[in-house]
Amino acid sequence: LARTRKALETGDEAGLPPRDKGPVKRFIRDHVDARRNLGEFLLPIMLIVLALSLVRQQTIFTISVLLTWASVLAVVIDSVLMWRGLKKRIIAKFGADAMPRGAVAYAVMRVFQLRRQRMPKPQVARGEFPA
Repeated sequence: LARTRKALETGDEAGLPPRDKGPVKRFIRDHVDARRNLGEFLLPIMLIVLALSLVRQQTIFTISVLLTWASVLAVVIDSVLMWRGLKKRIIAKFGADAMPRGAVAYAVMRVFQLRRQRMPKPQVARGEFPA
């Protein structure tokens, strides 16, 4: 357990759990970590919406509902565009049959996490896309 935890902190491939192992999963993590994702901002936005929803004024309530739906729509569009580009890059680098099962969910779930809370920890800086 301590070895797995250390591997999640350092990105050491040998100690990672099976769901995070492999060059394709590493490529997905590095791609997601290198870009700015709207999904990262969804949690803070929802906290603001929660605070706004406590105000008992119809105008503010309407604004909070519109902000919620606009945020969700923007994140869905951003995630779809991210996946389309990432899928092309994975196929170009590893081939069409290298796509692991659950790769879409793996990438999208990582998009929704705040960068500093992602496990395995990001190994690339923003803008440092994998080759």
